Amino acid sequence: MGARHTASPKQQRVRGPEDVMSVLARAVREVEAAVENRRVTPAVRTTFQVIALLVREEHVRVQGGQTSSQTSRAEQLKRLDGIATILAKTAVRDPKLLALLAEDAVVSDAARVLKRNMLRAAGIKPAPDETAPTEPAPTSASTERRVVPQSVVSRQLANPFLAPDFSSARPSTVGPRRLASWELLNPLLSSFERAEGGAPACMALPAPAPLRVPASRELMPHQAQLVAAAAAGHRTFLLADEPGLGKTAQALLAAEVANAYPLLVVVPSVVKTNWLREAGLWTPNRAATAVHGNGDTVDGFADIVVVNYEVLDRHVGWFGEFGFRGMVVDEAHFIKNKTSQRSQHVLDLSERIRSRTSRPLLMALTGTPLINDIEDFRAIWQFLGWIDETEPLAKLMDSLEEIGLTPSDPGFYSAARQCVIDLGIVRRRKVDVAADIPARRTADLPVELDEKVGRSIRAAERDLARRLVLRYETALANRRSGVVEGIDHDLVRMVARSEQKDASTTKTGENVFSMMRRIGQAKAGLAADYAAQLARSAGKVVFFAKHVDVMDIAEDVFATQGIRFSSIRGDQTPSSRQKHVDAFVNDPDVAIAVCSLTAAGVGLNLQVASNIVLAELSWTDAEQTQAIDRSHRIGQTEPVTAWRIIAAQTIDSMIAELIDGKAGLAARALDGSDEEVWSSADVQHEALVALLTDALSSLSKERTDSQSGH
Repeated sequence: MGARHTASPKQQRVRGPEDVMSVLARAVREVEAAVENRRVTPAVRTTFQVIALLVREEHVRVQGGQTSSQTSRAEQLKRLDGIATILAKTAVRDPKLLALLAEDAVVSDAARVLKRNMLRAAGIKPAPDETAPTEPAPTSASTERRVVPQSVVSRQLANPFLAPDFSSARPSTVGPRRLASWELLNPLLSSFERAEGGAPACMALPAPAPLRVPASRELMPHQAQLVAAAAAGHRTFLLADEPGLGKTAQALLAAEVANAYPLLVVVPSVVKTNWLREAGLWTPNRAATAVHGNGDTVDGFADIVVVNYEVLDRHVGWFGEFGFRGMVVDEAHFIKNKTSQRSQHVLDLSERIRSRTSRPLLMALTGTPLINDIEDFRAIWQFLGWIDETEPLAKLMDSLEEIGLTPSDPGFYSAARQCVIDLGIVRRRKVDVAADIPARRTADLPVELDEKVGRSIRAAERDLARRLVLRYETALANRRSGVVEGIDHDLVRMVARSEQKDASTTKTGENVFSMMRRIGQAKAGLAADYAAQLARSAGKVVFFAKHVDVMDIAEDVFATQGIRFSSIRGDQTPSSRQKHVDAFVNDPDVAIAVCSLTAAGVGLNLQVASNIVLAELSWTDAEQTQAIDRSHRIGQTEPVTAWRIIAAQTIDSMIAELIDGKAGLAARALDGSDEEVWSSADVQHEALVALLTDALSSLSKERTDSQSGH
């Protein structure tokens, strides 16, 4: 039954062990009855876990007891085994109870309090470590890692009136139900399996309403519809739009119109930085912060708190007390396994928010609500508060009662499916809203590099900048005439040109080319993870990289995740290359084409995919456009989105801006545009110019501050 626990030697017994048995027997019967009646509340789950903990401790104590006779010990063990058997049979009926028996099950503060009370009721004085309310639970490794960032403590001290008003979220009383005796969850799930092909799975949405957005932003009509629904009072959404339709913006603006702050956003690590960026673009007046590691840099006063699944376990304690009024779970299919720790944490947080807040905003975002089978819906519906472990909750039950049918009636399934959809399922495909979105667009996805690798790359950038500054200052010292006030931009360009020439002829030392290659290697795994997510949610994906080693890393990721791929490289024979192309185009199980940017950027027809991942930056917009045009070509029926992976806080971001700002070669050559023509060499040169100019500006500021005594 999970982890072993030893009875504390510090516990003092004032009555016999039969009192413990009585307390446990009475409690286990109450839990059994609650589960049979499908009334598994948080209190019932807490009682179940405490019974399990005490049974383990009693088992160890009785087996090691020296004062009682062998017959007495055998009788006590028999009674404990009987209680354990009831626990096991009860747990089988409720997966969430079963999870509480796992070794890594989190022991809540409520469970520790109840355990102390049950010990006292059994005539046992709890050990000192069991009476201390702030002691961490010793049964979970993840609990031992729990932290509370200092800025969060400061926020709580700064505003002592943050405690939630529980009365606002008090559940309403429910009278007798016509469907109370029916098992409903399986029929509800089955209703989606029975739906005929093409049956819509989208709630009725209101017409877009006028909405203030930042001047540089513009909502597409389908996005504005969901925001209008939130503004009208709808508060739960399973937003299952296909990738590329702007789910992040919809969630952020829904939180804005619902005033669902503070807002908790749980995301995969690969998109955490992008959420901060999008928050800055769509809700610039709302402070957003990301939780990294132990949260040392988190802003406890922020309106939007973004955390990745991987570190969620460390922070669930203070998250539960923070007073969130809204919660967004991105790539919500990550919680489909309800026995996993991250799924339990997400569901527990949702339950705490719903118990403390009147009508919170809850949004599950995923292009893939179903991965394996219809059961994947369960965790998402439970997060949204539509169901619990055993039955529909009040709002869904009310809707089912209103249709006047039972699962034995033929029309029940289609009507029940609509009841669930109306709770907030929103699903739009690219082809459905093609008029709303450009036929071809590029979307940047900033990613945080691994901490150690990121530090190394930023250090290399500083070394390159210092070398450029040294060259500049040496040239400036040797100049005999023409002194310029401030930065000599002509000299900057001359130094950049010299560095660029050396970089193209010298194979040793760090330069802009080797640095870009290192960045490509560092973000290869992150880019591959994102491509895998796209493949699962949107179908076939084309993955472009410049370097072979980046392709190798990506293919290793896909192989590890069990995703079939084609590999299109420059060293293949024409027949081998065509074989890989045909496999990607014709085999529905080949999800990703891993392509060399130079070898596959021209001459191929990959229009079977409408999503492209650019794992490494091109040096020109033309090269990038050529790659995108492998999918964006005659015969393509869907808008094409190219996801450009950008390494945040590196020269990668600077080069991306330069490429975008200097695009225009095709426009000038073919359309007679007056835009300036830029080659790859020009972009490389401008990158070095920008790097040196920034370094000189920072150096000048440091010297000025030093002279002024700051």
